[in-house]
Amino acid sequence: MTFWEFLKAGVFNTSFVSMLLRISTPIMFGAFGAMLFDKAGIMNIGLEGVMLFSALSGVIFSSLMHSALCGVLGAILCGVLLSLFFGYCVMKLKTPGNLCALALNMLATGGTIFLLYWITGEKGSSATLQSISVPTVEIPFIKDIPVLGPILSGHNILTYLAFLCAIVVSVLIFHTPIGTRMRAVGENAGAASSVGINVHRVRYLALVLSGVMIGLGGAFMSMGYMNWFVRDMTAGRGYIAIAAEATGQGTPIGTFLSAMLFALMESLSNALQIMSVPSELLRMIPYAATLIALTAYGIATTRRIKRDTKYQQRLKKRRMTRL
Repeated sequence: MTFWEFLKAGVFNTSFVSMLLRISTPIMFGAFGAMLFDKAGIMNIGLEGVMLFSALSGVIFSSLMHSALCGVLGAILCGVLLSLFFGYCVMKLKTPGNLCALALNMLATGGTIFLLYWITGEKGSSATLQSISVPTVEIPFIKDIPVLGPILSGHNILTYLAFLCAIVVSVLIFHTPIGTRMRAVGENAGAASSVGINVHRVRYLALVLSGVMIGLGGAFMSMGYMNWFVRDMTAGRGYIAIAAEATGQGTPIGTFLSAMLFALMESLSNALQIMSVPSELLRMIPYAATLIALTAYGIATTRRIKRDTKYQQRLKKRRMTRL
């Protein structure tokens, strides 16, 4: 198969765009969840572990309650509790954030397998659990439109919710009093505290909201993207979400575009399976793109800091000369 034939068969079609939207869902939830705690001045690389625990919780709750809604709420509850636990360890117990997040990720890797084995007797997947998936939605009128219909209609409810939440989080952070407090705490906690803002309360609120987003991402993984829980099923999407938020420089548009870019890389790796490309290389594509993006972000940030430093030095010299 030639490259042009691959583009026509695997990329330039409605199925590829539909797959792109589906793959972007957990990354979108995670990226805007990362934006919430980043704006509040909290660095949480434990997002991967929280999402993995939430994915398992969604399956367990939906199986126990025989309800997809209960499964999603269970995943959200798990995401919120783990986020609050992380915040308590960092803010109250003064645990180094990176160490706490690393421990959380390691706990998720082994803890989810232990819980899965304890409940089902299986170590690989939850296939024996009668879990319920979140339904898909056929949008009236739109589903009948050629080309656009197959792209925009027929997705999981959580996929539509991910794009809606991206808008809601953006409005919350940049156009509400709560968002103003979050940004004030994130930029200078001491100054925010001096004007009467309760720093810990604002940060706990940010952790709760980010926990909701991450929990929804985990629920989608086990109740939308797949219909069961599989060991380490998040496969680094939590880290990719953090990279998307960092690459987007904490802006809504930048984070959205970065999340879609990383989802595009993963979609291309899936589409390339129809060609004779080694599977190991295909699995590497999303993570290689993440590494390249973070490297570019680091270089750009370093250059900006150097440029600002030189500007401040020139400004200081001018002031000294005038004196």
